[in-house]
Amino acid sequence: MQAMVLEAVGSPLRLVERALPRPGPGQMLVEIAACAVCRTDLHVIDGDLPHPKLPLIPGHEIVGRVTCLGDGDGRFAVGDRVGIPWLGHTCGICNYCRSGRENLCDASAFTGYQIDGGYATHTVADARYCFRIPSAYDDVHAAPLLCAGLIGYRSFKAAGPAQRLAIFGFGAAAHIVAQIARHESRRVFAFTRPGDQQAQEFAHSFGCEWAGGSNETPPELCDAAIIFAPVGDLVPIALKRLVKGGTLVLGGIHMSPIPSMPYELLWGERVIRSVANLTRRDGEEFMDLAARVLFDIAVEPSPLDEANAVLQRLRQGHLTGAAVLVPHA
Repeated sequence: MQAMVLEAVGSPLRLVERALPRPGPGQMLVEIAACAVCRTDLHVIDGDLPHPKLPLIPGHEIVGRVTCLGDGDGRFAVGDRVGIPWLGHTCGICNYCRSGRENLCDASAFTGYQIDGGYATHTVADARYCFRIPSAYDDVHAAPLLCAGLIGYRSFKAAGPAQRLAIFGFGAAAHIVAQIARHESRRVFAFTRPGDQQAQEFAHSFGCEWAGGSNETPPELCDAAIIFAPVGDLVPIALKRLVKGGTLVLGGIHMSPIPSMPYELLWGERVIRSVANLTRRDGEEFMDLAARVLFDIAVEPSPLDEANAVLQRLRQGHLTGAAVLVPHA
């Protein structure tokens, strides 16, 4: 197999050849067809998320086909197409796991962080944490469903029944969330980097009725907001855009420091909450929704060996939809 490997935090990935791994009990060997590139990958590579497994193969939005099964798995068969997400392991016995909150398990492990991921031609995954992919999507367009879609969906649920939804940071996750919201006849307001006309046009193309810079004021206040950009300075800005009783959802795994702000921005029973990881129930619900709604997924495919260049484009904010690495291009 080939893989793009992180050998030291902050260093470029290196293309290496390795022997194929052997799946253990309950695991599957998967030949990877596509792996989307996520901002969380940047947080791992750049050291914003501490203590990754090193050396590490990043990537956690993986679509591929099962080529070999370890003992004890009955969910999938050789040849099945599967999706491998961020959540790769939980203990199953702690209070969080037993109460439907396995996303908070203290003994969890994550694909492309503690478990080798999808910037490769092959990977091994625990079958219990994998999903079937709706047949309407090809491999490249299905890959972003595994995180941009899943975390976007969890963030959307956390925002509650908002009829006016503000989204800060209009990229891979946001363009899927906007389609969920429009499917439910909700109104969407998009906030981008100031002056980013391309991102604003992108937002309009996915049904947002207003799009402007984060320094601009929308025509009316919103009932809820989701911040996908990892920028703490956006928190007080987003709160100013909410009605009393509104909910602000922080949809990323990492964010720069949140500045001090006057209490009046939070007063009025406004709520700030984070979204951490995902549960398998989220995955099952979202894949069912994706099969029914048929999302338009904006992708930019690239060969596996161009991973460093793709990551740099994401780092610089030069991507609108989802970048996808295709190992066998």
